[in-house]
Amino acid sequence: MSSHPPHVIILIGPTASGKTELAIEIAEYFKTRIHNIDSRQIYKYMDIGTAKPSADELARATHFNISNLEPFEDDSAVKFHERAAGWEKQILKDSDHVIYVGGSTLHLTGLIQPFDNIPDSNQDNIDELNARIQKEGIESLYEQLKEVDPEYIPKLDGMNKHRIIRALDVWMQTGKPFSSFHNELGPAPDEHTLVFGLKWNRQTLYDRINRRVEQMLEQGLLKEVQTLLNSGYSKDLQSLQTVGYREVILFFEGDYTLEQMKEKIKTNTRRYAKRQLTWFRRWDFIDWLDAEHAGPERMRDHILSKL
Repeated sequence: MSSHPPHVIILIGPTASGKTELAIEIAEYFKTRIHNIDSRQIYKYMDIGTAKPSADELARATHFNISNLEPFEDDSAVKFHERAAGWEKQILKDSDHVIYVGGSTLHLTGLIQPFDNIPDSNQDNIDELNARIQKEGIESLYEQLKEVDPEYIPKLDGMNKHRIIRALDVWMQTGKPFSSFHNELGPAPDEHTLVFGLKWNRQTLYDRINRRVEQMLEQGLLKEVQTLLNSGYSKDLQSLQTVGYREVILFFEGDYTLEQMKEKIKTNTRRYAKRQLTWFRRWDFIDWLDAEHAGPERMRDHILSKL
């Protein structure tokens, strides 16, 4: 290791934008490892539907934050940040470069701008909120959150039960909106952190998403979801509300035909990508890479030139 401060390289982009291949190119160059910033790839047995790196890709570069939790375990951006801090210490023992790659907006925000003194979960609050969901539905909690913390609503991944409960739990404990636990200046990386984004023409990105969904189905997505259900994992788990899994479950229950299920996955994935891009556009510190016309090697060389 040199005496220079370590560089943190963060690669972001919407789903299906080619982040993994670029991250591996950089990790191979620096002979270092990769931190994965994905709120769903953390779960075991959910490989195809979350588009985890392949066995060959994992052999090329070690990835942290993949397949660490059971599908029934809760996770959060705060817990991710705590894990990442520990893994960074490991990497910096023998490398000057730390690489993060992913598209989960809350995890990314917490990485660039750590949460300020956020309280741990209060189980009594969690139980009360879950009881309300059983009685009133998740929509009731969503409407309450809109009233007490409107700034947090755009950060939600749809009607995300876990995030809604967590935000209301923090508000119940502190009387402060969950969104206030980021410092008031807004996210901004320090001088040793560089953030790069992969940019595609919208239609090209949507075509890539559609092809990925077809590939997932060919690789056995239906069997993967059936195996999870047969193993006793509840269809109501937050992890199984992920795009791709929830549509397959509805297909199994007879709500969709096979073709309807396929189109729903494509549509919902495109909507997710659009939400990611909307969020990223707020960050003026991103160095956008022309992924449409530059391959992984050219983009890697551009990143190296910035270090």
